[in-house]
Amino acid sequence: MAKYLILIYGDERQWAAMSPQEMQERDEAHGAFYAAAGPAVLDGQELEPATIATTLRTDRAGRLTTTDGPFLETKEAVGGYYLIEAADLDEVIGLASQLYEVSAGHSGVEIRPVVDHG
Repeated sequence: MAKYLILIYGDERQWAAMSPQEMQERDEAHGAFYAAAGPAVLDGQELEPATIATTLRTDRAGRLTTTDGPFLETKEAVGGYYLIEAADLDEVIGLASQLYEVSAGHSGVEIRPVVDHG
């Protein structure tokens, strides 16, 4: 079994403007994902908006600087994630395809294998 990170991207303005029906549809889709994945879900969380992120960098002298906001200014931001364990990528695709954000039009899902250093 391998671990995969499912990153959920989208336009935060579109998420904030969702109607109650759209929010219910999103929540039901995530519930269906959880039900189908069962114990394969190792973790999953919704993230706060990118506008309240803190970015860390060092300058050329090695001094740490912090910046309020995301690393890059983009239209899409990571809004949440799931860490799952699965036999292969096809299994993950089958599960992740149930997520609302796959078909919402203003969002998407990225699947990345987790490197096992053990």
